[in-house]
Amino acid sequence: MRHGQVQVKLLLSNTLTTLSRIHHRPQHLHLTLTLIPTRKMASKSGRTYADAIDALNTLQTPFAVIEARRKAGIHPNAGAIEKMRIYLSRIGYSSQDLDRLNVVHVAGTKGKGSTCAFVDSILAQYQKSRNVPRRIGLFTSPHLIAVRERIRIDSQPISEELFARYFFEVWDRLETAKVDGESEAELVPQGTKPIYARYLTLMSYHVFLSEGVDVAVYETGIGGEFDATNIVERPVASGISTLGIDHVYVLGDTVDKIAWHKAGIMKPGSPAFTIDQVPSATQVLKDRAAEKGVDLKILDIDPRLKGVNIRPDANFQKKNASLAIALAETALSKVNPSFKPDHEAPLPKEFVDGLEQVVWRGRCEVKEEGKMLWHVDGAHTVDSLKMAARWFVGELKRPGPKVLIFNQQGRSEAIDFLDGLCNTVKNADQNGVGFQHVIFCTNVTYAETGYKRDFVNHQHDPKEIANMTMQRAFAERWSALDPTANVSVVPSIEEAINKARSLAETKIKGDDEKVHALITGSLHLVGGALQILEGADAL
Repeated sequence: MRHGQVQVKLLLSNTLTTLSRIHHRPQHLHLTLTLIPTRKMASKSGRTYADAIDALNTLQTPFAVIEARRKAGIHPNAGAIEKMRIYLSRIGYSSQDLDRLNVVHVAGTKGKGSTCAFVDSILAQYQKSRNVPRRIGLFTSPHLIAVRERIRIDSQPISEELFARYFFEVWDRLETAKVDGESEAELVPQGTKPIYARYLTLMSYHVFLSEGVDVAVYETGIGGEFDATNIVERPVASGISTLGIDHVYVLGDTVDKIAWHKAGIMKPGSPAFTIDQVPSATQVLKDRAAEKGVDLKILDIDPRLKGVNIRPDANFQKKNASLAIALAETALSKVNPSFKPDHEAPLPKEFVDGLEQVVWRGRCEVKEEGKMLWHVDGAHTVDSLKMAARWFVGELKRPGPKVLIFNQQGRSEAIDFLDGLCNTVKNADQNGVGFQHVIFCTNVTYAETGYKRDFVNHQHDPKEIANMTMQRAFAERWSALDPTANVSVVPSIEEAINKARSLAETKIKGDDEKVHALITGSLHLVGGALQILEGADAL
């Protein structure tokens, strides 16, 4: 059987299984499948990174299944955690094995990725100067450029070779693992694999335990209580970054409902930290901490950050840094008994260097290209887009037209994200001028060849993407917000970037001017843009 056939068989099987559980009548399901040629699967010893990504993409939940679950009112629940424990057992580990990783667990709506990056960077500086920790793991999502960047060791994405090796070790173990009784077989049939993000989480445990990681920083995917990362029972510390409205269908439509989910990562016997939140969210976090018997500390901006060059120089990033300091101090105290935090003294050099030298691609990143200045910042909520806009206008040091490239795919609420983005830029201009050119595109990477393999996404409606339905709605909304803007819609990220580049050729005459382009919204958009701008994996 060719590998392309394996992909379709697995995808169809997973689709039928899920829909049959929802409707109990799979015979009424009508699917149109398009066979996409893929490279032939090599022997076990020769299976490649590309083979791994092809296999991984078969584990994505198809759009039809997502819609069916949404209509049936099915939400993540405790069963997801029970299944993850079964999968963990089937690849040879228990929850107790995860204790060896000394997990630092971080949830939140905004800033959780930056917080994890800060913690990782601080630990890396200690490793460099004192050889502690021995090895550092970092698990984040989503990826920007390549799937393997989600699993890092000592601040570097694991190699393609390591990724393929560990991916197929997990794959093969799940294929052959014995099922422990009928009840388990009913919950997780023999040979079953978790869906895309959960598979990568499971794989990360195998990678980190196999590679001798002794501190692992884990960013939750969505929520916390039922997130795949939450099978860790004894984290070294838990951190909750700024909370807001996001993933409404899964987590709820109010901040306090969302806070309940995020608080699920707090565990008895492990310290927990958060930062200043809206009052309703703070109360939920306090209540859940009390229920769990957890010591929850609410942090102000750390006064020791005075004089530390935090980028961007904004309170939201200083809050992330303050949370990261507390988490890193707790982790270092665990793995190095001689480490004693001193909150009255200045921050140790390793902390300062870690905070100042952190590298976190696609966040508040500026790239110069001839007459173009690209400002790249992933943002996926109303508040984070306002922050991105404020950061952008703060970076405008030279004259020239302002260009926006934006997308958020498959999220109907994203149309309401545009008002704050538009008004923030207009209000910051002394003449009230906003983006003169606004380009909406899909997350399709290339005009001719479509998605890069690592960016393939089956979770969005292919008809909406082909018809650019969301993009046309965005364009209509923006034209109403700012009738003076030149608004356009294009089908790929590559075409959006080339359209912005053409403005630099036609609009910029003087040496002092630049086209200032902000690429923001979906991290899939941001990652695809970096791929195109740099012409290679931006890792």
